Amino acid sequence: MRVSRFYIGASLVAGEHQLEGDLAHYIGRVMRLTPSAPIQVFDGSGLEWLGEVVAVGKRQVTVRLDTPQPGLPESPLHVHLGQAMSRGDRMDWAIQKAVELGVNQITPLMTERCEVKLQGERADKRQAHWQQVAISACEQCGRSVIPTVYPPVTLDLWMTDLQADLKLVLHHRTEESLASLQHPASLALLIGPEGGLSDDEITRARTNGFKPARFGPRVLRTETAPVAALALAQYLWGDI
Repeated sequence: MRVSRFYIGASLVAGEHQLEGDLAHYIGRVMRLTPSAPIQVFDGSGLEWLGEVVAVGKRQVTVRLDTPQPGLPESPLHVHLGQAMSRGDRMDWAIQKAVELGVNQITPLMTERCEVKLQGERADKRQAHWQQVAISACEQCGRSVIPTVYPPVTLDLWMTDLQADLKLVLHHRTEESLASLQHPASLALLIGPEGGLSDDEITRARTNGFKPARFGPRVLRTETAPVAALALAQYLWGDI
């Protein structure tokens, strides 16, 4: 029997909890869980609670949680993804898959050829949406720690003071492969937009310590590149 898994954005302890708002509506009206239905919840701390639904009301759901247990361990490779923003569902897809592949931090980037321009309240709403995409991906893939999605920034601002053992800018105009690089404990990945990073942006990235790397002769779409990069990085240096 499949156990439904949910994120609760509050510190949890064993015992009964009253859930309200969107989560209560989702459990009771969308998932249609009934009393005695088993559930699994996490609060982002790395712990997991097994439990069951106790009662379902119109606006409130009561659950009972057992003693917490450690969740799945995080990858030993810490990854910060700088992803140029893209239109439509492509950015959502890139964030979702990056979370499934173990990314720890994601920063949406504004680059020269980026078609998406976000400022003020609109930027705040998109950040909140992307953070929820990351949470939903954790609910699905079994992670107990929520990756952080930061507010959109310019490429130059992101590169300033960025700390990582290895920094990679991914593009097809180089012969260096990931397998030729030394094993890092932390990794920063820079992914350009649909039109790619400009030569000037690549030069500035290299000046900031980024190494160019590619996966072969084919040009990858902006939402495909982080999936390929993270899969290879986790295979070489992480937990795949």
